[in-house]
Amino acid sequence: MDVELIAPVLAKYRETGGNLISILQAAQDAYGYLSHELLLYIAKETGIKPAKIIGVATFYTQFRMKPVGKNLILLCQGTACHVNGSGAIEDAIKAETGVIEGEITPDGLFTYNNVACLGCCSLAPVMMINGETYGSLTPETTRQIIKDIKNSG
Repeated sequence: MDVELIAPVLAKYRETGGNLISILQAAQDAYGYLSHELLLYIAKETGIKPAKIIGVATFYTQFRMKPVGKNLILLCQGTACHVNGSGAIEDAIKAETGVIEGEITPDGLFTYNNVACLGCCSLAPVMMINGETYGSLTPETTRQIIKDIKNSG
């Protein structure tokens, strides 16, 4: 593990308490996910008990404990999206990527995860890919979005 990626963040927050979530967010941004080894390193460097760090990292859905593909698809399964067909959108994602939720495509391009709500109910059904929101989805538009991402490299 290259600790140089997290060293500036740890130095920034070393003297102040209450910044665990900020540290974990920065670590995930730097490494793509929070490995067990990384969490133990953060514990050692901050003096925070490993159990507390692992507890926080596993409690909040924003944190990932395993690697993801280059393009992370978050599919909303909130009430509005569910009622408006998120199940069919999930089927289209599975068909187009060839993976099940939480897994990485063999080419490393995609991972998709279901989430409770993206807060875009007026656009239901909705998904987010790498922070970009796609709404009013149909199975056809979903497949096309994924194809376009595949074709763009």
